[in-house]
Amino acid sequence: MKRLKLLITVSAFLMAVSVAAQTNEIPRSTPEAEGVSSKQIGIFLDSIVKYPTYNIHSVMVLRHGKVIAETYPKPYAASYKHTMFSCSKTFVSAAVGLAVAEHRLRITDRVALFFPEALPDSLSENLTDMTVRDLLMMASGIEPDWDLRGQCDNWIPTLLKKPVLKPGEKFKYDSLCTYLLSAIVQKVVGMKVLDYLKLKLFNAMHITDVEWEVSPEGYNTGGWGLYIQPESMAKFGQLLLHYGSWNGEQLIPADWVKQMMMKQIENDSEGYGYQMWVCEDHRSARADGAFGQFIIVMPEKDMVVVITECSNNSPLHKVFSLLVPGINDEVVASDARKECVRLLRKTKSYAYPCVVGRAESSRQAALLNKEILLGENEFGWTSISVRKDLKKWILRIKKESGSYDILLGHKQWETTTTTMTPPYTVNAKEKFTGIAGPFNVAGCYGWINTNTLAFNLQFVDWYSAVEASVTPSDKGVTITVKRNYSHEPLILYGTIK
Repeated sequence: MKRLKLLITVSAFLMAVSVAAQTNEIPRSTPEAEGVSSKQIGIFLDSIVKYPTYNIHSVMVLRHGKVIAETYPKPYAASYKHTMFSCSKTFVSAAVGLAVAEHRLRITDRVALFFPEALPDSLSENLTDMTVRDLLMMASGIEPDWDLRGQCDNWIPTLLKKPVLKPGEKFKYDSLCTYLLSAIVQKVVGMKVLDYLKLKLFNAMHITDVEWEVSPEGYNTGGWGLYIQPESMAKFGQLLLHYGSWNGEQLIPADWVKQMMMKQIENDSEGYGYQMWVCEDHRSARADGAFGQFIIVMPEKDMVVVITECSNNSPLHKVFSLLVPGINDEVVASDARKECVRLLRKTKSYAYPCVVGRAESSRQAALLNKEILLGENEFGWTSISVRKDLKKWILRIKKESGSYDILLGHKQWETTTTTMTPPYTVNAKEKFTGIAGPFNVAGCYGWINTNTLAFNLQFVDWYSAVEASVTPSDKGVTITVKRNYSHEPLILYGTIK
């Protein structure tokens, strides 16, 4: 038994070291040493982190290959992975470029040739004309169908049966274009995109703590589903900044990276490259995911900015209006040391506020240890209950998959490791396949009045958060839920079992 305990302890330590080793690998420096104003970085960070409309989870600013500022508002941390949504697409583009460099693929190849088993009985000329390049530019000619992935298991045959307009002409953003690219890469290289990137890029860059969702058809989902840490995102940004070169080794052909970041097709903004967006300055490009996942690459400034968050309000314009003006390679402020210390303190002070309320209520017996049965809801919660165990408050959430206990701190965040999957807006068959878990959720609570218990949950290694208030009455229980990815609160009605 002692040996078993020792083995478990050593294994846990080695696992922790392995995960932790994915952080603090990029050299650190001070802003002024790299020609950027600490004060201006502070203004930029305050403008997005202090405003709850953004729900910032992490920010990293790199210049000349060094991290000059970073923040992870508590309870978030550098070690937590984050789901990337459409930021994943840029990684697929890199995989396509690698396959092209190995002569396994050409961007002029016809898409239909890769999926003979999935083609409709009658082939249109437009379908047969569709090329890999059309997919890279989001110009497949197929009208986007965002519900398809949640309605069937055979995504590719269903997609290819749809009407196809002339490909290559009109930009229509569609995650299934990238999914097709992921499937094509897997077919020509004989392994999933993630495994291919590990072999060709990630191993050399020491990016090992990374996962990717897998479709019902057995491909990495491509257009979404990459699960990775902020510092690994920053490494990938640096790779693109140096046009595919990493520590003197050319991992991706430089010309391919230039093509990725160059406008290939017109859209409603500054243009679109190969699975990357051209930025407002027309000289930078970005990987861009829903709810604010960004890898912004600025070759002219020798700068990379990484942001993870959960909001429908984009902080992107603040990067160019507040952060970039702080670059000044010629002038270093005389009080740079003082400003640098202020910035460091600021980045470590950011935190999500806990629930403001009392630790106890004179009427808490009406709610404690009572199971509240819920109707159908987007979270899949069948019931919730709250209990007090010694000095710890515990929220129990029941789903069809089981019961899950989450610690709730008072005036502080308590983080629980759980096998419960977080709320997720992507409605796709077999979602979370390929993501091993477990997940981490930070919780806090407070009685905001004698009748109402409020609790907040931050799913710190995913993207989602919920703020809920629970009010029992003679007619049942009313639960008001505010989600950080929705402007409208959700009202749930429950009954006490």
